[in-house]
Amino acid sequence: MKTDMPGSDNKATQLWTEQLVRDGFCIIRDAASASLVGKLNAELDDRFARTPFCQGDFYGRQTKRFGSLLNYSKIITDLVCHPLILGITAGVLGPACDRFNLNLTQGIEVHPGAPAQFPHRDQDMWQGTKGETQYVLNVIWPLNPFTAENGATRIWPHCHRVDALHRATQGEPFVAEMEPGAALLFLGSTLHGAGANKTTSPRRGLIISYCLGWLKPFENQWLCYPPHIASHFDPELAALVGYSLHKPNLGNYEGQCPSIVLGDNPPAYPAATDALRPDQESALAEYMEAMADLEVRAGPDEPRS
Repeated sequence: MKTDMPGSDNKATQLWTEQLVRDGFCIIRDAASASLVGKLNAELDDRFARTPFCQGDFYGRQTKRFGSLLNYSKIITDLVCHPLILGITAGVLGPACDRFNLNLTQGIEVHPGAPAQFPHRDQDMWQGTKGETQYVLNVIWPLNPFTAENGATRIWPHCHRVDALHRATQGEPFVAEMEPGAALLFLGSTLHGAGANKTTSPRRGLIISYCLGWLKPFENQWLCYPPHIASHFDPELAALVGYSLHKPNLGNYEGQCPSIVLGDNPPAYPAATDALRPDQESALAEYMEAMADLEVRAGPDEPRS
């Protein structure tokens, strides 16, 4: 995939991943160029203007939100497929899944007078066991400066640890002040929330998040990007939004990888094809070998027990 984003190297990926896992968050100050973010901001101006305020105290009645960002800008692909971000995500989520997928892309505009958001952990959208693995990794990209006064995201460091998951909020949060071009990464187990906007101007940013490939994503990616749209995506991007298999055979279409629907001539009658994890392939091979040995020992005319 062509991109003008900074590349990823193993050392940088490892260092950022270690900080993220240790503290629950990290800020990469120069993750994208200011000019790229400025172009993206301009492309989304009209969508922000047309978006109504949210309904409900969690989303925020003085906040605007909209998803499906890949439908509004081609530049957003550079953020979604940022090499360093994907490398860090693989390090955090990879141990618990065959592959990770895009969970959400959302534009957020917090308007003057908006109160501080209820502190929460994004992993709580899934009702699985907490503390054993990470379900989601979030990335916030500011489109204008994030300051303490305009509602920059508040983060409670180290509240992602198992012994802190069920404790009430303690201590003062870290206020993630940053300029456009920076990226705030935080775990799904990290307590966080938008701050109050005490200024006279909106605070605008994007959130892009990735989840384990075997989870139902927060945003229904297949409705956001149906085949006639996803067929124009780079294969890596199409796989990220869900046109991919998670072994064993999870998310298949007629027993095949769903990416077959993105081609010019998808088969009318596809053959269901195994897509197993290595441990399953090994167990299956042992079983088939044992069955073959049993058949040999039984002979052609002897019944099998």
